[in-house]
Amino acid sequence: MAVQWVLVCHGLVTLLVVVSFLCGQWPIFQGTPIQRIHSFLTFGAYDYFLRFVGIVFGAKGTNAILSVEYFCCDRPNPILQVLYLAILGGTYFLIAKSSFSYIPGYYLSGIHRYTSLLAVGVGILLFLLTSFSDPGTVKAENVSHYLSAYRYDNIIYSEKECSTCKIPKPARSKHCSVCDRCVARFDHHCGWMNNCIGERNTRYFMAFLLWHFLICAYGTVALVLVLVGRAKELRVTYILTVYYGVESSFFDLAPHVVRWLLSSYNTQILLMVFLAIVSLLLLGFFGYHAKLCLTNTTTNETFKWQEYMNWQEKLNEARASAAALKASLNGMSSERKKPPESKWKALFRKSPLQDADLVVKKNMYDKGFIQNLSEIIFPLSTRPSFSQNKSKPH
Repeated sequence: MAVQWVLVCHGLVTLLVVVSFLCGQWPIFQGTPIQRIHSFLTFGAYDYFLRFVGIVFGAKGTNAILSVEYFCCDRPNPILQVLYLAILGGTYFLIAKSSFSYIPGYYLSGIHRYTSLLAVGVGILLFLLTSFSDPGTVKAENVSHYLSAYRYDNIIYSEKECSTCKIPKPARSKHCSVCDRCVARFDHHCGWMNNCIGERNTRYFMAFLLWHFLICAYGTVALVLVLVGRAKELRVTYILTVYYGVESSFFDLAPHVVRWLLSSYNTQILLMVFLAIVSLLLLGFFGYHAKLCLTNTTTNETFKWQEYMNWQEKLNEARASAAALKASLNGMSSERKKPPESKWKALFRKSPLQDADLVVKKNMYDKGFIQNLSEIIFPLSTRPSFSQNKSKPH
């Protein structure tokens, strides 16, 4: 019984840590213990560790840790790529070792031994495509074509030069400090891929997220069917009701069946919980990026729009302050005669969320659901019209 409680606690702690680490910065968790755990995992723990190294080993130890940090976080490296392959390969190995002996089973046919391997193979293929494909590197040779492909909106993008590459900076592009290159329609730098996600490989990245969600969901359902099939084959409910006198209702049988599963198939249950958690996280991540793709927005641009909104808010505050100062200089007599603002009027005043919607509506790159999706699947730089532009003099 103690072992079962240890497994349950282990699963709950794992779920808390994974959700806190990956989702703790979401607005929904603001001010909650999950946000505090996220802050500790991402900043606090490392800061304490760095201080400890400084106390024990001095400046040389701190500099050594900072050098490792620079290599791992600020330069291209394959660490997370290797970790991804280890997680994928290790999980598949554990599933094969613990559960393939029950396939074929009561609910699963033997073909799932091979479809699971095929699913993992396709996942690795999408991983390689995303990792090693060109994200849309902007160079002196092709910068003029990207300048014609993406127009400046003069709101969050205006004509300027990249201070590092010394070439004109096309709209929607960004210089990646990790890869040290400008990338067209830059979304973000993905450490798991050791590559930028940009105009040319967003389609592979989206396919990678969707496929890995499906793999994890498939693995979760398959393990559930394995366990249910084992209970059916061993006639667990029959034994509990006939030989142990347990009432044949769900609420009476469920605790006994769960206890039997935890004692006999704890590895499968841990794998099932792990895959279920990862599948939900991948679904959320895919949904977020799908929304960006369907509105023709990038992760980088969401921050730019936020900066623009903050700037507008400060500008409006400055104008309001100037107006208040002018009113005070002209005298407050007219202000005193004004009736107090109606509570109903204050209630229905435009909210900050409506302001945000108005700003986002200024996105000139949003061309509608179909065309936005088309730009992801068939990037502008791969289209015949783009190739024809290359031959035109500029």
